[in-house]
Order: sequence, then C-alpha cells, then structure tokens
Amino acid sequence: MKILFLSTWFPYPPDNGSKIRVYHLLRALGSKHQVTLVSFAFETAEPEVAGELHHFCAEVQAIPINPFERRQMFPGSQFLSLSPIVSKPVPTMRQAVQDILARTTFDVVVASTEVTATYALLTPPTTAKVLEEHNSLTRWMWERYQEQASAVQRLRCWASWQKTRHYEARLFRRFVLCVMVSEQDRQASLQMLPGYGGPVEVIPNGVDCQHNTPGLAGPAPNTLVFNGSLTYQANYDAMRYFLAEVYPLIRQQSPAVSLTITGSTSRVNLAGLSLDGNAHLSGYVDDVRPLVAGASVCVVPIRQGSGTRLKILEAMALGTPVVATSKGAEGLDVTDGEHILLADEPATFAERTLQLLSDSALRWRLAVNARRLVEERYDWRQIGQRFADLVEETARTYRERL
Repeated sequence: MKILFLSTWFPYPPDNGSKIRVYHLLRALGSKHQVTLVSFAFETAEPEVAGELHHFCAEVQAIPINPFERRQMFPGSQFLSLSPIVSKPVPTMRQAVQDILARTTFDVVVASTEVTATYALLTPPTTAKVLEEHNSLTRWMWERYQEQASAVQRLRCWASWQKTRHYEARLFRRFVLCVMVSEQDRQASLQMLPGYGGPVEVIPNGVDCQHNTPGLAGPAPNTLVFNGSLTYQANYDAMRYFLAEVYPLIRQQSPAVSLTITGSTSRVNLAGLSLDGNAHLSGYVDDVRPLVAGASVCVVPIRQGSGTRLKILEAMALGTPVVATSKGAEGLDVTDGEHILLADEPATFAERTLQLLSDSALRWRLAVNARRLVEERYDWRQIGQRFADLVEETARTYRERL
C-alpha cells in the first residue's frame, strides 16, 4: 500500500514521547508499505541528518514551522474560535500536501494528532483516513474544568470543554478510524463527543526494549530522576507540585537526596519552581538513558493530561523503579506494589519514595517485575505490528465499501 503519514512532530531525533511514538509507528508501517512522511519540524528536530528515516520512508518532507506558536499569533481569537487555533491550516504545510497529492494516489492517510487532521482531509474520498491521536483533548479540557475553584475560571473552562467536545465530534466523524493510546481516552471519545459512536481503537505507547536495557549505568544512592521536559505543561505542573509539596518532606527525612530533572528548559518559568541546591536541571541531552538508569528512583508525580507516560515505560525497561501518581500511571497495566509504587497525596508520595530509596530488595523486585511487563506487553515491535495490522485492515474494509 501507499501511505501518507502526516506528523505534528518530526520524529528525528526521537527525543520526546510524541516523536518516539511516531518513529516506531512509521518503522512498523514502512517495513511492509511505501510510506511518505510530511511533518512539521521545530525545536530539536534535525531533518537534515534524519537519514535513518529513509530506511522505512520512501519520501520525507519537513516543514520548518512550529504549529503551536500560532497560539501566540492569535491571542485574542483563541477563546472565541470554535476550533483550536493549531487546527487552522498553515499555508506551507497545506501546499506541500497538495503538491504530493497531485502526483501520488494514496491508499491510506494517517494524521498523527489533530494538528495535522485538516491536511488529511485534503485527500480524495478514495483514501482511507486514520486519525492517530496521542491525547483526548476533550477529556483534558473536562479535567481542567473539574479542577477550577473560581466561578469565572470554571465558566471559561466549561466553555472550552464544550467547544472542544463539539469540535472533536465533528472532526472524528470524518475519519474511518480513530486511534487512542489508552482505554480511558477511548471511553472519553465514545461517551463525551455528541453523536459520535466510533470506531475508536487503542494502540498503547511502548518502549524499545532492545535500546533500553538494564545495566546501562549503576544507580547512585539517594538519587531521584524525573525524565520529562518542563516545556510540556503536564510535566511542569508535576515538578511544581513535587518540589513544593513532596520533595521537602523527602529532604526532611533524608537530606542527602538529590533530584535530576531532564529535558529542555527553553522559555520555562523556572522562578515558579522551588528549586534548591540538590535539584539539578540537566537541560536537553542527546541520550537520557544514563540519567534514568543512574538514579535509584524515577518519580512521576503527574496530575494532568491524558494518554500514557513513556517516561514510566522507559524507566521500567532500564531497571529503574518508579513511584507515580495514579494519574501518571493511568492507562498502563501496572499493579501497585508489584511493578510500581502509587501515591496520590504528598505525604504518601514522600513515604513511598523514601521506602524505595532505603530498601534495595524492594527496588530489585519492582525492577525485575517491571522489566518483564514491558517485554511482554509494551515492546514497540509488538505494538507497531498491531498498528500496521490495524491500518491494513482499515484500508481493506474501506476499499470494499467503496
């Protein structure tokens, strides 16, 4: 088959969750089909050295634009718009897709996140359209609404939630298939979107178990790591909460404990974080694995967002035990006390982190169980094949209906 894959994130280097997901889904599709990739490229994207993508993509086009900066370009119209600002077409991207469609007929187009959905709709009716979404935006907006205490903010967030659910209901109906990363997001799509009844399938996030192996670094005592960029709002909120409410409780009991926060801090409000001399910002690094493998415990105090956390899967594959909130571990088939430790209150989170730091037998047991779980359930090779099979079946049944 000929497949057009439209991506919000240029997947090389695969250095954040969205890029990693796109990279492995592309690799699975490209192993059997002719894939053309058209992607926005911004921040750490390196399209000029992305030769590896050509091993499984017949053609790669990078559009050097950050679609998320459009939020700043239209600050006054964002609240009034009936659709997200990032969904408004970027002329350069639209032209690139139109040019490709003028010379190639595709069996399937995959839109990776709603940012690229509008370009997928440029394809003719004979092309099966698949939306590959990383988060349920409707569900995220609903949770933001639930969290507000101020009547004014509740009203604003309610309005945003209503606009989002009606927008997604209209959009999803224009795709033959929508793919979500968790059962929670799938259920939200089926229950919250007016008049939409699917189909929605779950293709979970995964981890490359060959690339991420235990023993890459010896864990240093009394060390914590958070492997997530603060440029992502859910990660920033997690660290703001952890540093203000959890970390001081840990330091009271164990003053020698240190924390490393990985990822870019570009344009991040560091003044809003309660950083001290034992909390270190690594900045962007080419390879985060040694930092994760070299820590005694990975902390994932996520309180916002949807989807599933690749940071947890990576830590599990590397043999680093994890303490997470229930929200952080949401969508993953993990058992508290067997694969991970869960804690939703600051005192409990601190207590369970300290427990792991002091109990080597517990760390070992969790690490072994977690590694076995990711090998059995979350290896990208298996997940990518499931995605490729799903796309093939979708294209076949769509052709039969034409």
